[in-house]
Amino acid sequence: MKDILLITPPFTQLNTPYPATAYLKGFLNTKDISATQMDLGIEVIIELFSKNAFTMLFDSAYENDTIQSENAQRIYALKDDYLKVLEPIIEFLQGKNVTLARQICTDNFLPRASRFDNLEDLNWAFGNMGMQDKAKHLATLFLEDLSDFIIECIDDNFGFSRYAERLGMSANSFDELYDSLQQDITFIDDITLQILEAKLEEVQPKIVCLSVPFPGNLYSAFRCAQFIKSNYPNITVEMGGGFPNTELRSLKDVRVFEFFDFITLDDGELPIELLHDLVVNTKDKITFKFKRTLLLENNAVVYKNDSPLPDYKQSAVGTPDYSDLLLDEYISVIEIANPMHSLWSDGRWNKLTMAHGCYWGKCTFCDISLDYIKIYEPIAAKTLVDRMEELIAQTGDTGFHFVDEAAPPSLMKALALEILKRDLTLTWWANIRFEKNFTQDLCILLKASGCIAVSGGLEVASDRLLKLIDKGVTVEQVAQVTRNLTESNIMVHSYLMYGYPTQTEQETIDSLEMVRQLFEVGVLQSGFWHQFALTAHSPIGLNPAEFGVTPHYNDITFANNDVAFSDVTGIDHSKFSNGLKTSLFNYMHGIGFDLPLQDWFDFNVPDTTVDSECIFKALQTEPSFSVKPTAKIVWLGKTPFVEEVSKTKKGTTYTSLKMTFYDKTDAFQISTPLDEGDWLLDMLEQLKPSSATQKSFNMLKKDFESQFENFELFWFSKSINTLKEHGLLVL
Repeated sequence: MKDILLITPPFTQLNTPYPATAYLKGFLNTKDISATQMDLGIEVIIELFSKNAFTMLFDSAYENDTIQSENAQRIYALKDDYLKVLEPIIEFLQGKNVTLARQICTDNFLPRASRFDNLEDLNWAFGNMGMQDKAKHLATLFLEDLSDFIIECIDDNFGFSRYAERLGMSANSFDELYDSLQQDITFIDDITLQILEAKLEEVQPKIVCLSVPFPGNLYSAFRCAQFIKSNYPNITVEMGGGFPNTELRSLKDVRVFEFFDFITLDDGELPIELLHDLVVNTKDKITFKFKRTLLLENNAVVYKNDSPLPDYKQSAVGTPDYSDLLLDEYISVIEIANPMHSLWSDGRWNKLTMAHGCYWGKCTFCDISLDYIKIYEPIAAKTLVDRMEELIAQTGDTGFHFVDEAAPPSLMKALALEILKRDLTLTWWANIRFEKNFTQDLCILLKASGCIAVSGGLEVASDRLLKLIDKGVTVEQVAQVTRNLTESNIMVHSYLMYGYPTQTEQETIDSLEMVRQLFEVGVLQSGFWHQFALTAHSPIGLNPAEFGVTPHYNDITFANNDVAFSDVTGIDHSKFSNGLKTSLFNYMHGIGFDLPLQDWFDFNVPDTTVDSECIFKALQTEPSFSVKPTAKIVWLGKTPFVEEVSKTKKGTTYTSLKMTFYDKTDAFQISTPLDEGDWLLDMLEQLKPSSATQKSFNMLKKDFESQFENFELFWFSKSINTLKEHGLLVL
């Protein structure tokens, strides 16, 4: 028995658990509150994509005469072939049957339907040795064929990372979702509720907390809550997570509380701790003091936030706890042959945040008025790496995805130094702003600590619009930062936006040209275009007139975030969608750079006004050689082999130190005067990340000048410049 059961309802990711319940369980551990958790989504997927379930599914589709399209008919005709390999394919994607890759990569092992119609040249996409990735891609297409069959013949609400998403998106009224919940349960509902019932019988919780991060989890959350209320009326049911945080702040419809007793907003630690106290210790609900909680009182929805207790600092919330989750059951998939995209869907990642909220907190399209972004609180690098080591011990996985709104460069630097200091072998990636602090040396340090990729928002590749967004970057700056990252072997994914208020057609085409050049010069490896959406809690949503926007408000009784609007340009930006996405797909594969931009669109677009060498010229800017006195100096290299070399010239003998350094791929030599060389050898040891304290440029200068003259001459000498090229970093 446990007091609390934390559930992520279907569906989120196939390859790794959404971290909200793990965060909460880690916190509850610090309070000795008994809790367990489940990712109901992955458990449903595993059961659904079993031979037994799909046999019933095929029979149901045949009996109900829903097999109509030629594609569905093909899949049904080959059902025995699908059923034969279905469970082995799932096991392969779980990493349990890796030798099957050689079979999968043959032409006649997998039955193939429409998802294979546009199969790329896989040898070109994955190389001759990328057999595991190639097999994962083919196995993913196999599952997507079966997903298409489910959608057409069984349940059109199905999606691998969402379920009935349409019912949750911009649902200003609860009517449609409520009506759906009065209908008979679906095939997938039945599987969901059977698994849920077994867990409830096992755990016998007093409270069930359903974490709903996205619209695609909402329907299933309500279906689960409905089942609990009907069959286990003594259990208290609560909802929290990203969806209610952003969408349900204006909730008025009392029918929601037929399903849930409480809805909590923003950080969940303290609200859930208080609910536990209320329920387990049977406190009086009327006089109880809540934290950011919606509930029903006198047949009206009320919001209570009268507890005087402050929220917990990030240092006090504990390490996320992934126990109870079926970590060996997650499925790694590769949808397209793009190494950056595979990070989202391939492999299991421990998810952490470097800081609560966003250190920038100014972007005008973002919900910066809400606490989860507005309240910025970084976590000390030492605490972060302590938590990383705890998670490695717990999960056995050394991969980390930092899910910050934007990871702060200063904290990334401190994190990298702490990882190197502890001599850990990790793999990690994060979301960033492309700001100027990502220097070449910082990028080298991040890579040395295990950083393999970053994603960041270029948004609209136009300096005028970036200024309106208050992004704090320019296109030239983005080019230079992405160059620094790419040259350090850190992959770069960029989020791209079109349809921002007042954006003209010319600016859309000019943005596309900027993106084309960024890919052509090789500083971007991946990207994704999305159309601007007006959200209620963003600066634009709060002050639309200032941005030339006219909102079209509806009567809000349920969800309120995305707001329909028109802007002063009157442009239908959606018409650009296919052309932008098709061109980007080609650019990510290294092709199409020579095609006129007009060729991507089926309507006339203006010629670009951007200089054809705009990005190339931005990358020719010489870096600054000035060094801040407080800059940290770090040596990533090894201790060299040393020999004294003496030369006599005009009767005077000069002795120098010749140092031979070896790195992973190369060797190089430098020579210095004997005394300066002895000082340098000693200093390089002190500059290693393993050193107890990092030295600043000013400290280095003072130490040198206590024994020698003219530090600047030494610092810019050929020998030191050589070291700077091989791991002597200025941070």
